[in-house]
Amino acid sequence: MTSQLNPAAPASASAPPSAPPETTPALSPTSSRLRHALRSISGPLVGLVLLIIVLSVLSPVFFTANNLVNILVQVSYIGIMAAGATLVIILGGIDLSVAAVLGFSFMVVAVLYQNLGWPFWLCIVAGLAVGAGVGLVNGVLIAFGNVQPFIATLSTMFAATGLSLYLTNGTPILGLPDWFQGLSHIRVFGISLQVFLMIGVFVIGGLWLKYRPAGRSLYAIGSNDEVARLSGIRVKAMQLRVYAIAGLLAAVAGLVVGARLNAAQPSAGNSSDLLSVIAAVVIGGASLAGGIGSMRGTFIGLLIIGVLNNGLTLLNVSPYLQPVVIGAVIILAVLSDGKLIGQLRSRMRRRS
Repeated sequence: MTSQLNPAAPASASAPPSAPPETTPALSPTSSRLRHALRSISGPLVGLVLLIIVLSVLSPVFFTANNLVNILVQVSYIGIMAAGATLVIILGGIDLSVAAVLGFSFMVVAVLYQNLGWPFWLCIVAGLAVGAGVGLVNGVLIAFGNVQPFIATLSTMFAATGLSLYLTNGTPILGLPDWFQGLSHIRVFGISLQVFLMIGVFVIGGLWLKYRPAGRSLYAIGSNDEVARLSGIRVKAMQLRVYAIAGLLAAVAGLVVGARLNAAQPSAGNSSDLLSVIAAVVIGGASLAGGIGSMRGTFIGLLIIGVLNNGLTLLNVSPYLQPVVIGAVIILAVLSDGKLIGQLRSRMRRRS
């Protein structure tokens, strides 16, 4: 005899009703915009703003138009080299020769003009070609000679420094054309031409990295060059191109320094300039392991170095202590990128 079902009992009586799924409350437009703004804020930018505020309070001269323009002028040649160094570091390399190329390339310009009587415009072209050529040598050593970037660029750094001293026996070359020196005194809206040149280099480099396939491929190469090669990216060709660009920009920076000094100094492009270049890139968030970095970040790192040097000078801090202060601020700026902003973002997530 088969049992009959009780029609009054519901079919799902044996199973408890399931709880409604939890839903995440929708973010308000204001909260969403705030979270988006926090994502775009970097630790170095926060550090730069804090530095400006502190130095403005400590020195009434700091936050004036003339002094702020002066900071940009002082870091302009460092910034031009830092833009090229950013490309190299994103690629996963390092270029220790940029400061030495600055001095050597402009020394070639001065020697060709004073000793051989070449037209100065042709001397400038030759100097730029020398800078790009030294960068190309770096690229060949790294891409085809399988030499580590540190060793390759260290070698060309010593070679360029030695050649600068050899060409003139260590004496500066004076007597450059007046119009060339005048370029450093021209102002547009109260700002020197070399500042516009530096900004133009950063803008072009940033657009190339963001919108051009060749620029975006640098991140792939820096992350994993073998995977990039298997993906069809011409890794060796990009290495040649990037190191040549870095050398060319170092030569451009040499022209900026030469116009400011109205002389070719064999000691131009010293180790302090090299460290400032690398520090600007690293403070800006680039990774020495490659694959990470941006022109915007490097520009912020450059401003941090310029603001620090200028502010410490205005506060009459001993020049022997200034490197100590700069080193400490570099560490704080790099650490804040991962901690301070991360804490703010996590708090926004919890509140939302």
